[in-house]
Amino acid sequence: MGFGRAQQSQQGQHGLIGGLALKYPRSLGVFDEYAEAQRAVDYLSDKEFPVENCMIVGTDLKQIERVLGRLTWGRVLGGGAISGAWFGAFIGLIMSLFTNANTLGVIVSTVIFGAVFGFVWAAMGYGMTRGRRDFQSVTQVVATRYEVLTEHTVAERARELLEQMPGAGPTLT
Repeated sequence: MGFGRAQQSQQGQHGLIGGLALKYPRSLGVFDEYAEAQRAVDYLSDKEFPVENCMIVGTDLKQIERVLGRLTWGRVLGGGAISGAWFGAFIGLIMSLFTNANTLGVIVSTVIFGAVFGFVWAAMGYGMTRGRRDFQSVTQVVATRYEVLTEHTVAERARELLEQMPGAGPTLT
């Protein structure tokens, strides 16, 4: 199929790095949910099919960005100071292991120094954005469809088994 040939031409005889690709993949079906694709492979495994010849590939990728909130100078500087204080505490604990001086004094001074450093660093970073991105968010890439592939040598047997699978099977290709 086109997918397998594209992989081989771009990445050589052995496919993807780390041995993730199949040599000559054939599609068994396309699923709307990962759980459905996983169920199909599990069904094949239950029928003693050599599932080491299978692969689930997420396709039709989309990026989702969830906006968590607005960024303000106060939030940025406070977060920088807290982050710096935690880093300072970590450094202070490590330093206290190797000094005979006042342990509490070492830790407190590194926490204060870390908080000031984090405050200044956050101010510089946020100031450089000049208000272009005044919100905080998390981003995730998700697949909208999942294709189950298998080696060409066992594809026909896998299709026969999946046709016997109870419930809604894949869209066979």
